[in-house]
Amino acid sequence: MRILDAALRAHLEGGATSLCRCWLARRADGRAFGFTDHDDDLSFEGQMFRAGSGMDASALKSATGLSVDNLSVIGALTDAGVTEADIGAGRFDGAEVLHWLVNWRAPEQRILVFRGTFGEISRKDGGFEVELRGPAEALNLPVGRNLLRRCDATLGDTRCGVDVSDAAHSAVARVRNAKGARVSLAELGHFEAAWFTGGRVVWRSGANVGLEGRVKVDAVEAGGRLLVLWQEPAFTPEPGDEAVVIAGCDGLAATCRAKFGNFLNFRGFPHIPGEDWVTAYPREGEVHDGGSRSR
Repeated sequence: MRILDAALRAHLEGGATSLCRCWLARRADGRAFGFTDHDDDLSFEGQMFRAGSGMDASALKSATGLSVDNLSVIGALTDAGVTEADIGAGRFDGAEVLHWLVNWRAPEQRILVFRGTFGEISRKDGGFEVELRGPAEALNLPVGRNLLRRCDATLGDTRCGVDVSDAAHSAVARVRNAKGARVSLAELGHFEAAWFTGGRVVWRSGANVGLEGRVKVDAVEAGGRLLVLWQEPAFTPEPGDEAVVIAGCDGLAATCRAKFGNFLNFRGFPHIPGEDWVTAYPREGEVHDGGSRSR
């Protein structure tokens, strides 16, 4: 249930209103962007909400219970706000969004009508349309564990426990040159070839700062290291751009033990029977004493 401020309630009940809508989009990198469909800029809560963005929204469909709020927003791509390059780079993926109904004559008279995150974003004809997902959207996501021989944790998360900032598992390197998904880095030190296969590249400078890439191939080359990424960076890295390269993990028990010394936190089931076990039957000469299958 939404509680209206007394002054805003009086304004709404007065007949003639001066209302507009304001949106705040806060990206994962901390940058915040304010927009309004009013014809002049507004400011409140320490944020400037820019006019002239061409922002427009569908009617918010909300209901009690656990049904998912439904809203879409249409706007223009501008250099000062949401740019095509930033959308393509994924900088707005999952961004937090707040939506207010505001009395533009007195911005302190406002009510928060929606809180959620950016969903699917589409671009065309110099504009964009984004689906906004409410908090109940999280209830549609599958939860639970995967019972697999490989570990289902992500290297470095709380379930894994490996400190990926440790010098034994990551290194900082500068770009020598790059073309497409192939990035040549300066020497990475003592790491053997393929150490970073399956790992991550986190950009610390340049146009890609804050973005990540996944390593497909890690090979040693003359005077440096060649990384082939699964997807080419959103912006072509320039010589001198800096990145943190994090070790790869294939999720196998042997890798967890030998490469990271972290077998106590291994989250897989290396001895789980395979599909052939279902059709197995006892045969003469085999030992069936209930002991370990791996001895």
